[in-house]
Amino acid sequence: MLMPHPAMLRRLVEEYQTLTTREGDGEAGAGRSDLWAQDLACALCVSTGTREVGRAVETARRLLAAWHDSESSAIAG
Repeated sequence: MLMPHPAMLRRLVEEYQTLTTREGDGEAGAGRSDLWAQDLACALCVSTGTREVGRAVETARRLLAAWHDSESSAIAG
């Protein structure tokens, strides 16, 4: 299975969360933001091998945590 690069995956999650938070606040330009959020959701799903954006975000967080843990143990060891 291909694994997404951690930096790219982190950026996708952060951007998706920022956009969905802004939309919830009712900021102007929601149409463009909505399209970008859909693109980010699709990229998250493809990157994590999932079909639902909620599951994609969960999977991305799990992958990032595992990557961080393995990096931390490599530095400590």
